Amino acid sequence: MNKTQYLENIRMGLNTLRSHPLRSFLTVLGVIIGVMTVIVISSILTGMRSNILSLVEEYGTDNIYAFHLSTGPQIGPRDRKEWMRDPLTVEDAEALKTQSDSIKDVAYWGFGWRFNSTIQYRGQTYRRADLQGASPNLIHAYNAALSEGRFITKADNLHHKAVCVLGVNVVEALFPHHQRVVGRAITIGGHNFTVVGLLEKRKATFFGENDEDNLVQIPYRTFRKLSPRDDFLLIMILARSGQLQTALDHTEMILRRQRGLRSDQANDFDITTFDKLVDQFDAIVGGIGLVAIAISAVGLMVGGIGVMNIMLVSVTERTREIGVRKAIGAKRQDIASQFLFEAITLTTVGGVLGILVAILVSYVVIWFLPELPASIPIWAVITGFMVAVCVGLIFGVWPAVKASRLDPIECLRYE
Repeated sequence: MNKTQYLENIRMGLNTLRSHPLRSFLTVLGVIIGVMTVIVISSILTGMRSNILSLVEEYGTDNIYAFHLSTGPQIGPRDRKEWMRDPLTVEDAEALKTQSDSIKDVAYWGFGWRFNSTIQYRGQTYRRADLQGASPNLIHAYNAALSEGRFITKADNLHHKAVCVLGVNVVEALFPHHQRVVGRAITIGGHNFTVVGLLEKRKATFFGENDEDNLVQIPYRTFRKLSPRDDFLLIMILARSGQLQTALDHTEMILRRQRGLRSDQANDFDITTFDKLVDQFDAIVGGIGLVAIAISAVGLMVGGIGVMNIMLVSVTERTREIGVRKAIGAKRQDIASQFLFEAITLTTVGGVLGILVAILVSYVVIWFLPELPASIPIWAVITGFMVAVCVGLIFGVWPAVKASRLDPIECLRYE
């Protein structure tokens, strides 16, 4: 078959579409839905992954996090044995800082739920604050920045000073009409504190605003003095450049020694890095991707069956045409190619419509949910297009073969 015949078959397929537009649209609706599903889900997941990677870069790629409970996604209730674990301590953090050359710095913060963290200032109240007892070097450890004032100092921590640093949301809620906030006195859980610094706004996540905009940070020792029962401590370890794995190994070794674990005992703490968090996200994405493929496969199967059905109907409707073409010299290959190209043209148009609808839906998602990123990957568009073509090829074979095998004499007699 030469190029002219290929183009002629495509033209005939498009003519069939134009002659029966509604029937053709309903036939390829499954293909449209299948292709659209894959591209939309791929675009959202790709955008979310890019968002995570940008956050990793913002917070630092050489960070290690240690906590006494397991971190990461939890399926079902947490094991009761974990709740029996002793929290990490400041002494553990100091040991990490002094006992490994691969560790550049160690910061930590305490948090809990027993202390009343309601913030008040002259009649204004904020109850969504995330109260933290922070080490003096925490602001440098996770690459935060101040828009005004200073951070907690070693002296503040040593002497249990009643000073605090506020996030953007807290400032906007308590001081809606004040230009100068640093130096003002607020109450935290009924205790007086002086504001010494304001945090700059953090980059939003795909879940919405960054929780760190709700932070109220006070010296760690002050935090423990006010709420001695809130002993949960999260330790952030900064590895030296190029020594992340060594620092990770040293962190595990030092914490095991600090907590008196024997060689045959499992870790009673959890250490993780952003790389592990990204890997966990990729695992979740893989599961969602399988669901998307299953949904898409159902749509494509329905669309393929519809294409096969409509092509069989087309073969019946054009029986005399087939007889005439064979009578004037058309070969079986020519007849098969004609109907096969019509089927491929039908599903290709459906695939293109699915791609356009997916792009439209992705932009609608961005418009209504700007926090939820959607980035349309080229590979998903190409894959959707190729799958649409393959559906036409696979489900168009049987009608094409059936048309090519018709007897020309019987076809000419067909009414």
